Amino acid sequence: MMRGLWLLLVFVAAAKAERLFTGDQVIRINVQSQEQIQLLQALEEAEEWGLDFWLDPVSTELPVDVRVPGSSLSSVKNFLDAHNIPFSVMIDNVQDLIDSEGAEMMENQMKERTTKSFNFGAYHTLETLMATCRSICLQIYNWMDTLVAQYPKLVTKVEIGRSYENRPMYVLKFSTGGNKRPAIWIDTGIHSREWVSQATGVWTANKIATDYGTDVSLTSLLNTMDIYMLILANPDGYAYTHTNDRMWRKTRSRNSGSSCRGVDPNRNWDAGFAGPGASKYPCSDSYHGPFAHSEIEVKNVVDLIKSHGNFKSFISVHAYSQLLMYPYGYSYIAVPDQPELDSVGRAAVQKLTSLYGTRYKVGSICNIIYQASGGSIDWAYNLGIKYSFAFELRDTGRYGFLLPSSQIIPTATETWQALKYMMEHVRDNPY
Repeated sequence: MMRGLWLLLVFVAAAKAERLFTGDQVIRINVQSQEQIQLLQALEEAEEWGLDFWLDPVSTELPVDVRVPGSSLSSVKNFLDAHNIPFSVMIDNVQDLIDSEGAEMMENQMKERTTKSFNFGAYHTLETLMATCRSICLQIYNWMDTLVAQYPKLVTKVEIGRSYENRPMYVLKFSTGGNKRPAIWIDTGIHSREWVSQATGVWTANKIATDYGTDVSLTSLLNTMDIYMLILANPDGYAYTHTNDRMWRKTRSRNSGSSCRGVDPNRNWDAGFAGPGASKYPCSDSYHGPFAHSEIEVKNVVDLIKSHGNFKSFISVHAYSQLLMYPYGYSYIAVPDQPELDSVGRAAVQKLTSLYGTRYKVGSICNIIYQASGGSIDWAYNLGIKYSFAFELRDTGRYGFLLPSSQIIPTATETWQALKYMMEHVRDNPY
């Protein structure tokens, strides 16, 4: 019976992963002029080739990564050659990586079923694929309950609202007591296809719980402050990446007057809303939505942060590019706290690099990646949360959004070095 269930699960996963990306390539374009940037920006808005820009065309100093459907490869490469735009192939067949990823996940589910333990070095679904599997598959929501049960005096699971598709949005609250104490916010997975973000969130939550009481610095922090972690900031999108489209980025809301679904939840905040770096087209991966906080997933966070009123740090974790950024994204104007934020960021990155030598860049969003309006950390900073930062985790493009699971724990472990330093600075510099 269980063997049959296992085979059925494999068949379901294979069938869902089968169609989308066979023959697709990710190519890296090294633009050399403003004219070339404008040509690529025009392609970004065009729909006929079905291009999926992983890194947008914004600067001659930054590469452009784009997933090209197999059916469009010859046309795109001919276009680039005709305009003397250099490019190279980063991923030869996207589906091969997705197939490997899926096979690893299924193998891991079998191991977890046998050992009855959660593998922090594997990718997990938000919820199980089949109701009959719930008792044997340890996935993210199930794991949260396990963590709360193991550390009831430190960890609570708080539902802050429901998603568009009515999934619960759970925050893990780490607290040793008190009401509305100074707090640190960490969210992961706001862009659903950035799986290493959610995986790093799970590892980090476990690290906080297990190290309290033994790590002197973390214990000191949690004796005076709380930590709130939203591991699945875009639960509908994340579920969709497992069942339908591994490359899905947005929410899953319906857009009036359009057949295209979803809004970019990191262009939907009331901070320079609908400005540069956000699209007005519902089919775009960077669509800002009809109005600020239109997405219930964003509004749930806004309501919690505002009602609490005592958050001192807001940290959002993305992938990929290996960056640690601070506001602003919607404006090139330096924020008043720029010198301190830059100093904290650079010191945190030194801690991160010390573990495996992974190199990160530090700076404002506008200056080190691109102008992007309606972002969460800009909103948090404008609300008065001084220590607002965003990570872009591994890698720099070899795998992009398809980072192998073997890199989850190294990524999470090095990121923890930076996070811990940042949280210590928040603790030691009250305002």
